[in-house]
Amino acid sequence: MQLGIHFANFALPGGPESLAPTLAATARAAEEGGASDFTVMDHWFQMESFATAQDPMLEGYGSLGFLAGQTRAMTLGALVTGVTYRHPGLLAKTVTTLDVLSGGRAMLGIGAAWYEREHRGLGVPFPGVGERFERLEETLQICKQMWSDDDGPYEGSHYRLEETICSPRPIQQPGPKILIGGMGERKTLRLVARYADACNLFALDPATVRHKLDVLARHCETESRDPADVEKTVITGSDPLDDVDAFVAGMEEYARLGIEKVWVGPPGQDPVAWVEQATEKVVPRLRDL
Repeated sequence: MQLGIHFANFALPGGPESLAPTLAATARAAEEGGASDFTVMDHWFQMESFATAQDPMLEGYGSLGFLAGQTRAMTLGALVTGVTYRHPGLLAKTVTTLDVLSGGRAMLGIGAAWYEREHRGLGVPFPGVGERFERLEETLQICKQMWSDDDGPYEGSHYRLEETICSPRPIQQPGPKILIGGMGERKTLRLVARYADACNLFALDPATVRHKLDVLARHCETESRDPADVEKTVITGSDPLDDVDAFVAGMEEYARLGIEKVWVGPPGQDPVAWVEQATEKVVPRLRDL
């Protein structure tokens, strides 16, 4: 099993001036410690379930572009981009730029979006959930087309593109890995089976994750796809440093279900030290699972 580091807390000592050096140092510590991925949130306001909307939040792809110059090996991405945040043609171009400038290390993490307050606050349309999923599917189709040899038009119900030119092409071929985040059985996991290279589930408990993977397998069967072709990942809010043995034992249960990667995030005010300790104590043991 691999370890990903998810950076979600920008309320750090030192104010805005500290964010760039702290983010860079945290990413370098993650890479040196053997983390496979480094991700950031893609929000405009901090999540109210985590802190307050007024707490600091950096824009995701600007942050990832900065990190592309600070790291050399880790996959970089948003966990996850809301489909409503960017026009899909521009999103494909943005992720392509990250892939080129990082030397082929970009990941497109995407979902149907949910944080209504930040949309209303900044004047961004927030359609109903059914339409958001329709837009998500069209966005996935557009990204795949822009990363293919087809630079012709795209005609959807919500998006119409006269040309899908994307030059330069991504370094990764046929394109950056697509990860879809979410647990929805009827729509989200169906889209994973149809379009994605990876899924990301909440590590609520092994029984729940087992059930979601069973649902995914059924969707894969409908799509004539081998479920083994989809990388299975989870994200957890637990701190592995609270009890490393218990954390690894818990991850062993997920590994038996086929989970290949787990994301954790620095919970406190010194993310660099936390990542150094977490990777030292956890990465070698996860590799053995």
